[in-house]
Parts: sequence; C-alpha cells; structure tokens
Amino acid sequence: METTEKPKRSWIPFKKGLTNEEFSWVLYDWASQSYVMVVMTVIFSMFFIEAAGRHGVDSTEATAYIAFSNTIGMIIIGLLAPIIGTLSGYKGKKKLLFTLFAVMGLLGTFGLAFIPEQLWPVILVIFIFSSIGYAGNTKIYDAFLIDVTDNKRMNWISSLGFAFGYIGGALPFILCIPLVLLVEMSVIDMDIMLAYRLAFIIAVVWWLAFMGPFFKNVHQKYGNEQEPQYVRKSFVRIWTTFKEIATQKHILIFLVAFFLYSDGVGSIIRMAIAYGTDIGLSAITLLMVLLVTQFVAMPFAVLYGKLSQKLGAKFMIYVAIFTYCVVCVIALFMNPARDIATLTFMFWALAMLVGTAQGGIQALSRAYFGRIIPKEKSNEYFGFYNVCSRFASVLGTAIFGVIALLTGQSHYGIAGIAILFVAAAIIFKFVPSDKPGVGTIE
Repeated sequence: METTEKPKRSWIPFKKGLTNEEFSWVLYDWASQSYVMVVMTVIFSMFFIEAAGRHGVDSTEATAYIAFSNTIGMIIIGLLAPIIGTLSGYKGKKKLLFTLFAVMGLLGTFGLAFIPEQLWPVILVIFIFSSIGYAGNTKIYDAFLIDVTDNKRMNWISSLGFAFGYIGGALPFILCIPLVLLVEMSVIDMDIMLAYRLAFIIAVVWWLAFMGPFFKNVHQKYGNEQEPQYVRKSFVRIWTTFKEIATQKHILIFLVAFFLYSDGVGSIIRMAIAYGTDIGLSAITLLMVLLVTQFVAMPFAVLYGKLSQKLGAKFMIYVAIFTYCVVCVIALFMNPARDIATLTFMFWALAMLVGTAQGGIQALSRAYFGRIIPKEKSNEYFGFYNVCSRFASVLGTAIFGVIALLTGQSHYGIAGIAILFVAAAIIFKFVPSDKPGVGTIE
C-alpha cells in the first residue's frame, strides 16, 4: 500500500516528514497513554492498596488481587479480540468499534474517581471494565497501522507511536505527581485517596483532549463489504481465519512467541508499582522512578526503530527479550529483607532496563506482524494478534499472584516470569529474518 498523501512540513517538530494520517495515528498513542501511566501502571495500584488496606487487607494480598483482576480483564478481552477483529474488518465498522471501546475505557476510568473505598471489590470490577475498554480500543488502533502507512515505513511509524506515547503518558503523570507528593509530605491537607481520584480525572481529560485528530484524519482503507447477517457470518470468518493462520507456519510461530514474551512484558508493566509498594519503597520513589522511565523509554523506542532498519526487527526483538531476562534476574535478588537503600538502587536499575526495551519490543512486534500478513485481511489477522496481546498478562500475572500468595514474597513472583521470556526466545528463532538485504520479508 502507498500512502495517499506526501509528507508535509510542519512547525510541530515530530510531525516533520509525516502525513496527516500518520501524525494523527501517532498522536492517539500520545492521548491514550495517560491511561497506561495513571491507571494501569502507577496510580491505581497505590489507590487500591491504600483503599483495601484501610479495610483489613494486607499489601501482599491486595497486590495479588490486582494481579488476578488484570488476569480476568485480559482473558475477557482476549476472548473478544477475534470477534472485534472480524467485525471491524467490515467497511464502516472499524471506527465505530474503536469509539465504543474508547468510551468504555474513559467511563471506567472516570468511575474509579467516585467509588467509595469501603467498596474495594467494586473498585476492582470497575478497573476490569476500564481495562477491557482500553485494551479493545488499542486492539483496533493497532490494526489501523496498515491503513495509515506502507510497509517500508511501518517499523518507523509504529516506533514513533510508542515513543511519543511515552511522553504523552508522562505529561499528565507530571500533573499528578506534585499533588500526590505534596499530600504525602503533609504540605497539602488532603486525604491521599482524594489525590488519587483527581489523578484519574486528569487521565480522562488528557485522553479526550488529544483524540480529535485521529477521528478526523484516520480512516479505514481495507475491509470487506458489509453483507447480510454480517454479525453471524463474522463468527464463520473467525474460524476461516484461524485455519488460514494454522497453515501459514511463519505467522503461527510468530504468534506463539509473541504471546509468550508479550505476556512477560505486560505482566511486568502491570505489576511494577504494586511490587515496589509491597517491598517497601515509598510512593515518592515509585513516582519518580516511573516518570524517569518514561523519558528513558522514548528515545530507546526511536532507537529500536532506527536500528531495525539496518539490523531487522527480529534481531532487535531478541535484544529486548534478553533485556527482560536480566530484569527478572535482578528482581530475584530483591529480597525485602535487604536494606531500603539497596532495594531502591536495584529497583531503579530494573526500571531503567525495562525503559530501554519496553517500547521497542512492542512497536517492532506490531510492525513485523503488519508486514507478514495479507493486507486485505489485516483486521481479521490483527484480531488473532490481539488474542495473543490481550491474553498477554494472563500467565505472568497468574504466576505472580500464585507465587506471591504461596511464598509471601512478591519478588519471587516477578522472577518466575523469566520462564516466559526464555521459552519465547527459543520459539522466536524460527520466524523469518527481516534484515535488509538478507531477510525474506520485504
């Protein structure tokens, strides 16, 4: 596919060289990442552990509940993913479903700001609802990649999305940090729970504020003509697509490996703050670590995109998998019995390593898959890609939760995730190389 317009000059620095479609697609990552930072990664874990703790639930148990809630949410969206992919494959339906899930995510996040803390089980339910909305919305956003750019630019545009998504997630987080820190230090006389609730509202406002260009400029180019009883027939298409994938060895092998390493990546993202809280790190330390990680992740996502143009996406994904294995080894030695200074230093090291690999592995996986699938069936194929992506966190968070409950030591749970990366590395060896001039993928 060729883009329908030539890149234009712009006063916006990172828009230079991008078409309006590409820029609008990248900007939506900037918008929606407020959910990842404020809800998925940082504030919600602190919020829930505090709320549950005030009503007799200890931090390790609360951390396990967060892990299991993530597992439930990802199972639901994983089951929905092929259905979403097939329905969005019909012309005129992709943007509609994109909007539906965005509304779910926004309403769920807004709802977290108003649930009384004594109803902490309800808080978990609303969190699951919001995570399904965000994940479903992101699934369709990923599939729009093939509508906004061509194969040659796909690695680069996908990497830009993640790179600027990190900044887009960091900026609303920066708005939340002073409020939370000032309350923690008793400079502002406010219940910390109220500070957390205000953070959820900031995330919603940010998400809404930057979603406009996507709705204006990004449109579905590939799709099937709508047919009678298309909802019923979409289930037939799911089975047909599944059989097609099963006969295409390179796609099937990639999806298995992708599922394993994405599960590990997603689990570490979702459990990082809960894990840090449980081993005794202060809220101030955790907030600062996660903020710095965002700014580390941005240039490294761009770097992965640049290096993939010379070394191939496959090689760079291997680099990221190895980095995550090192992260798990560091976590294994983070025994809460160690002094807090040592734990703080180790957590910083762990977080910085995650920052170097997180955006690159996700961006290049999305682009690699987009290049090996038939474009006319991209929505259906991305449905199965997102089964793997959205089920990602199911194994890892379950491993984390079970080990944390059985041993009472959450650092063993993080270390246990390493097996997913090792298995993924072995399987990923058999996917085609895309190294320019050498690989088999154009």
